[in-house]
Amino acid sequence: MKSINPFPLRIEQELLEKLRVIADDNSRSLNKEIEYIIKKEVEKFEKENGEIKVNLD
Repeated sequence: MKSINPFPLRIEQELLEKLRVIADDNSRSLNKEIEYIIKKEVEKFEKENGEIKVNLD
């Protein structure tokens, strides 16, 4: 199982509530919706700029 790094996210309340609506519409938790959006943006970036190499040691 992958290690999960808890990361406190500071976000405006209005944006958070809008994300809740989107998450509900997609049958996801708010956390999973935020993770999904971030993954899509990383994929988009890598498609345009090449793979991002990271060291997880």
